[in-house]
Amino acid sequence: MFYKGQIVVYPAQGPGVIEDLERREIGGCETEFYVIRILSGNTRVLVPVGNAVNAGLRVPCTPDEAGAALAVLRDPGGRAGSWGQNWNRRYREYTERLKSPSLTEVCRVLKELFLLSGRKELSFGERRLQEQAMSLVAAELACVLKKDIHEIRSSIEKLFAEAATDGEKDVDPPLPCAATSARGRESA
Repeated sequence: MFYKGQIVVYPAQGPGVIEDLERREIGGCETEFYVIRILSGNTRVLVPVGNAVNAGLRVPCTPDEAGAALAVLRDPGGRAGSWGQNWNRRYREYTERLKSPSLTEVCRVLKELFLLSGRKELSFGERRLQEQAMSLVAAELACVLKKDIHEIRSSIEKLFAEAATDGEKDVDPPLPCAATSARGRESA
């Protein structure tokens, strides 16, 4: 069970804080909801308490999990989209994968879209998905690593810009280090 004031992550929305627990009558049944304010846009989301886990509501990843997500972005390998599919099939696949409660899966979507954009022009929908994936990844990493979201975004963009100009070389720009951030938190 989550509690008021706790930071949580809601799939396809990103990190938010539980501001309240609220009871509402819907269809003749009284239901309790978490009232979550999404940090990136001050959007409010209501999630039924009894269905929160099934809806994908979770605590933010650990610093170690953040490190694994960063490793996915740094890894020069990986597929660059579903080459045999047209843009609308890729769009549907990526949309479903962005709903994943796993930050690593969202990082894979972001990476695939960046790799794909280096080879061909993305459709408008794919560009929007790329921006959504970037926002989700940057927001959660900023929350977990206690870094500025703009710094995280800039590091990720730099990673892919350098990879594009260096071809297939192993590029490892200075992305925030999860271990360093975790140590910094322990001493604070």
